[in-house]
Amino acid sequence: MRASFAVSSLVIATALSACQQRPEAVESETDPVTQPQVETRLADETWDRGAEEALRRLNLRAREGQARNVILFVADGMSIPTIAAARIYDGQTGGNTNGVENLLTFETFPNTALVRTYSTDSQVPDSANTATALMTGIKTRNGAISIGSQQGLEVCGDESIAPSTLAEIAEGRGLATGIVTTTRITHATPATTYAHSVSRQWEADGDLPADAVAAGCEDIAAQLLSFDHGDGIDVMMGGGRANFLPDDDGGRRQDGRNLVAEWVERGGVSVMDASAFRALDAGAEAPVLGLFSNSHLAFSADRNADEEPSLAEMTGFAIDRLSQDEDGYFLLVEAGRVDHAHHATNAYRALTDMQAFEAAIEAALARVDLDETLIVVTADHGHTMTFSGYPARGTSILGLVRRAVAGSIDGETALTLDRTGRPYTTLSYANGPNPRGQDDEALSEEEVLDPNYRQQATVALPSQTHSGDDVALFAAGARAHYFGGSMEQNTVFHLVTHALGWNEPAQDD
Repeated sequence: MRASFAVSSLVIATALSACQQRPEAVESETDPVTQPQVETRLADETWDRGAEEALRRLNLRAREGQARNVILFVADGMSIPTIAAARIYDGQTGGNTNGVENLLTFETFPNTALVRTYSTDSQVPDSANTATALMTGIKTRNGAISIGSQQGLEVCGDESIAPSTLAEIAEGRGLATGIVTTTRITHATPATTYAHSVSRQWEADGDLPADAVAAGCEDIAAQLLSFDHGDGIDVMMGGGRANFLPDDDGGRRQDGRNLVAEWVERGGVSVMDASAFRALDAGAEAPVLGLFSNSHLAFSADRNADEEPSLAEMTGFAIDRLSQDEDGYFLLVEAGRVDHAHHATNAYRALTDMQAFEAAIEAALARVDLDETLIVVTADHGHTMTFSGYPARGTSILGLVRRAVAGSIDGETALTLDRTGRPYTTLSYANGPNPRGQDDEALSEEEVLDPNYRQQATVALPSQTHSGDDVALFAAGARAHYFGGSMEQNTVFHLVTHALGWNEPAQDD
């Protein structure tokens, strides 16, 4: 007779303890579920993990109170395969040899959704129109920054006809606002919070074509200074210093303006390196402009901590600063260089920047009360990185595919070869700058684990492209239960405004 094994009380206790510690956990209004409803004839670790996860879900309740604060985390280019690979990489580099059991913090959030990312003129979007969808509640064409799909230079003459952004509305309602990014702060995603531009390329005045100049268009950097909603952006941190400085002072501006000096003259504080950043007083009221590089910040793996603060540091400071406002805040945090690593088919830097993104989310969770703060984690679009080849459990996610030997239960593996008799990597790209020909030498494990290795691409292109697949969204905190199922990307904007109570009638005193 086969023995019957029930889930142990230790497993149940462990599950309830995990429920209390995870960010999505809220004390249940009813008696907590503590007993299994079915038994298994086989004692198995995967059963235990499944039972624990089920208990966490069964003991959840929605946080239905209105959100006072909203933090929108965007990992640029974070496709679903990127999440899976980052989860394993994070586990493997953190001491978990297998890595597959690991979870990124945001993967423990209780509410998830699939988000459709197409633009009004393309099946495969770019960061400008996808961020516009998140920030304004409308979809637009590729390359456009917070304008309608049919709008053009007429917006330059009358910005009031352009759609309002979350930052503009928040400032108008008395909330504090902040933008933190690892890209230039004039880059597509952060630009959609404060600028309206026919082209994402118009980051400095010299980028404007003659017809745009004639129409009175303002470059994106200058629009940060002319942002006149509420008290203005309270915290703006990232790269892109050159777009704010004149060309005779190490910048790109041809109009002679020093926008950093103008920011300071208007009562703001500017910091240009990590030491000045770390000396900032989060309790001070002056708006902060941090420009830590002439262009994008360094990839996380290459960052000099004496020159650039980490994404987690900037996020922590922004929350500490913005939370001083009694009316609440809206904060955008972008891990923008995940996208850039993917464009170069360098999975190592994409995954290490995902770890930096994870650290920023953890920094936020350590500071906020989820009963009054909504945290949304998502991507603007995906990339063509693939995760395939039947690699055995425990194989390095960046390494060559080693398949479990058929019938082996002791972890025996063997190198897997393609039809030319050569090994290949678990991660690769559908297109990009690193195709491999039949005459190329066989790859070695040492070669592919080098941080500078660029994964193989099937179609040769100068730069790997975005993908048109859905991206994932994870939500925790106040009214996070609004998010679920399959949704249009611009719906995220509308759910955020509902979570903040902006769509609800005013209550009588």
